[in-house]
Amino acid sequence: MIVLFDMFGVIARDQSPEVMATMSTDPDFWDAYWAHRPAYDRGDVTAQEYWALVGHPPLVEKDVASWSRVDYEMVALLHELHNAGQRIALLSNIPEDHVRNFERTYAWLDLFEVRAFSCRIGHAKPERAAFEWCRDALGDDDILFVDDRLENVRAAELAGMRGHHFTGIDGLRELLRTTHV
Repeated sequence: MIVLFDMFGVIARDQSPEVMATMSTDPDFWDAYWAHRPAYDRGDVTAQEYWALVGHPPLVEKDVASWSRVDYEMVALLHELHNAGQRIALLSNIPEDHVRNFERTYAWLDLFEVRAFSCRIGHAKPERAAFEWCRDALGDDDILFVDDRLENVRAAELAGMRGHHFTGIDGLRELLRTTHV
């Protein structure tokens, strides 16, 4: 079995409220930010185009910073799995600017056999095509997908994968301990 991880909310922490507050406190800004985010994550629009759709001058550096916190306990688990010979991969909805920052900053990304970034594969969760892309790239049907968003876990299951709704490292460790991986 291959363990396919989501990044944000699992390995990397959710968006920093402190940095978000420096970006804007206007609810209309955040409505536009999230409404146009899927196209940005998929790579359908550039950063400049995305921020124009949001109706705000580009905040690329602050946006990248807001998503850059990592859970080092999860990173340690990735190392444990990799060192034990476990195949691991990554599927993340993420725009190119963020990918470049993570690739420059975090060597642990090299632990993943496949890194499926939505902006580079042209598909974003919960689209079935994102999961099919991963399955094809991994060459295996026995995949456990780990995500903090239940809608993504359900979409992975509909695509034929096993799913785990991540609510914390302890539950994941228990699942991995009791499941043949």
